Order: sequence, then structure tokens, then C-alpha cells
Amino acid sequence: MRALVQRVTEARVRVDGDVIGEIGPGLCVLVGVTHDDTAGATRKLAEKVWHLRVFDDADGVMNVPLSATGGAALVVSQFTLYGDTRRGRRPSWAAAAQPEQAEGLVDEFAQNLRELGAPVATGQFAARMQVELINDGPVTLLIET
Repeated sequence: MRALVQRVTEARVRVDGDVIGEIGPGLCVLVGVTHDDTAGATRKLAEKVWHLRVFDDADGVMNVPLSATGGAALVVSQFTLYGDTRRGRRPSWAAAAQPEQAEGLVDEFAQNLRELGAPVATGQFAARMQVELINDGPVTLLIET
């Protein structure tokens, strides 16, 4: 699994113009799934995101995890994280898991974050979504399990 994690002051996802998920300060987490990912990967990734020290402490140093901020997570499925652009001009999506596998694992990742204590909003799997966010910092990290 891959997650592109962005520290945000706010984020929302829209489908057909309607806001279906929205958070204030926290993390926007775009999640990609590949063929050999398992339920164990979802838990490992959720723990990594929950404990990732990317928020400022009193001295302005990134030393505080989401778990200590009271912030939320916006989880959005993102198969394009497994796009391969090494050849040609059109990305290959061969490394991305099929929707039947990916949807369950993205949902499980979001549920794992909830079980850890994070308020979680989500996008809508396989929908054409518009994600709006204000990246704080900017802080953007790619995490892989």
C-alpha cells in the first residue's frame, strides 16, 4: 500500500458538487492499493499515519503525531499512486489492484484509523472526486508498507 499524506488546515472531497467528506486541521491521506496488499498492510499503514510526527510542537519542530493533536483524517482512494510513467507518455495502471480488492482495503484502512481514535472522513470509491485542501507547511510525505 501507498499513502500520500499531506498535513492540512482543512480538506474536503466533493462528488457531483456535493461535499461528502470534510475535515479541519489534520491529514489528507490519498491511499493506493497494489495486488499483493493484505489486511495486515492496512493496519500497519494506519498505525504509521496515526503516529507520524508531522505537527509542530511548542518549539515549532515537527514532533507531534495526529494522535496527540485531536485532528482528523480525510481518506481518499487513489489508484493513480501506482501509475507507472517510466515508458511512454501514458501511465500504466498495471500495478494498481483491481477495484474489488482495493475498495475493501481502503475501507479497512479508514476503519483502522477510526479504531486508533482518529475522526475519519472519506471519499467515495470509484467516483469522480474533487479534492480540495490547504496543505499546511507544505508537508507532503509518501509512505509505503
